[in-house]
Amino acid sequence: MGQRLGHGREINTPNRPDPIELREVTDPAPARDEALVEVHAFSLNRGELSSFARNKEGWVPGQDIAGIVLRQAEDGSGPAAGTRVVGLVDEAGWAERAVVPGRRMAALPETMGFAPAAALPVAGLTALRTLRHGGPLIGRRVLITGAAGGVGNLAVQIAAGSGARVTAVARGSDRGAGLQALGAAEVIDDIDHATGRFWLILESAGGASLRKAIALVEARGTVVVYGNSSGEPSSIGFGDFRGAANARLQSFSYFTSEAEERFAPDLGLLVSLVADGSLRPRIGVQRDWRDILRVTGPLRDRQVEGKAVLMVGRE
Repeated sequence: MGQRLGHGREINTPNRPDPIELREVTDPAPARDEALVEVHAFSLNRGELSSFARNKEGWVPGQDIAGIVLRQAEDGSGPAAGTRVVGLVDEAGWAERAVVPGRRMAALPETMGFAPAAALPVAGLTALRTLRHGGPLIGRRVLITGAAGGVGNLAVQIAAGSGARVTAVARGSDRGAGLQALGAAEVIDDIDHATGRFWLILESAGGASLRKAIALVEARGTVVVYGNSSGEPSSIGFGDFRGAANARLQSFSYFTSEAEERFAPDLGLLVSLVADGSLRPRIGVQRDWRDILRVTGPLRDRQVEGKAVLMVGRE
């Protein structure tokens, strides 16, 4: 990789045969409210893969990281140096070193590995915060599309642990395997097979699936839209809410879903749930970060159940 300048990062290369490659670059410079973290693991999100073509060469992807704080933020925020942490960044997380806002980190117990921690930020916070739109869930019926994916898998567990009766939608019997063991009362392979009505629906497929979700929601219930994996538009009219009087269609925007100061406490909550065994991140593939190009294809093609995690090896 040439003369060493600092530490490695996975760099966006949209005009080359491979969309991303490992290069050595200068160390990142933290702002006053940012810590310098030595990254030991990071996870990939499907949405990040579509960002390769939209960004210039040299851009560094990555939002989910876990590692060790090398230098605490200058303003004193966040964990101290030496603390094992999970963190969330806007970008540049696919690296040996990353800068992370102090308000977006949570400490990890020594018993928790870096791989499951790295699976938590985007997927775990999305699951947690979309479910909050349903209020108290004890005894409520909750339907979750894309339940075999990183977000859906965690949402099934959190909803079931909150007392909900969960119907999980996972295409293909192989992708749905194990969801009942995680708390789903029912697993179906298509939203068209759902029966009855639901107080809360987490909808990530879009297109016909979203329209069907509206037909399944209870009166005064909520459909939370947090994705459009099908890429299809949805035709929705007033009449689609017949039988669901005063139901709510709620959009979900990840980084602005809650106040900035809520990121660290919510990450801490997720960590505590994993630590006590209440939440089990499902890692579908775990490899060394040098093998990233062997992971992006299967993840894009939905061949990964749960999260894809890469470990940052050091020679």
